[in-house]
Amino acid sequence: MQIRLVVVAGATALAGVLCGTHAFAQATPPRPVPFPTAGTTPATPAVTAPQGPDDAALGAPIYPAAVFLETVDAGRGGQQYHLYGTDAPFADIVGYYKTTLKNGGRVIFQAPAMHQFDLGRFQEQTMAYPPSVVVKDYLWNGSAGYLHVDGTTSRRFPTIIQIVPATGK
Repeated sequence: MQIRLVVVAGATALAGVLCGTHAFAQATPPRPVPFPTAGTTPATPAVTAPQGPDDAALGAPIYPAAVFLETVDAGRGGQQYHLYGTDAPFADIVGYYKTTLKNGGRVIFQAPAMHQFDLGRFQEQTMAYPPSVVVKDYLWNGSAGYLHVDGTTSRRFPTIIQIVPATGK
């Protein structure tokens, strides 16, 4: 029996040498984490919705139920545009901007439906997009809506609002 222990100890030492660890050093086993019990919930960090620019910075009103999605660099002269998603139907959003901007805007496309409301003059030398509010219907042709992914969460929006401020940034 003593020979068997020596062989095992020798095999353990050989395995330790091959793996680059000392055979006789004891590793501390990982400490188990207990499962949550009834009445306790694991701590999760608070998730806050991203905040976009306000109406004054955009030079246009933001539809009240719209969710800020992201700001995109337009690539010319530091111009940016801001995307907002909403669950409201395309026609309701177009009606809202017709009323609040006191401007009928214009239809850009019939299918998929896109409507544009100008906010200022387009300056070709410094702008990639004209200052405007563009409303787009993402339920066209059976689509499930605009897919917005933020980290590990995703959400679909039937209508997207793109606002390009007249101020450039």
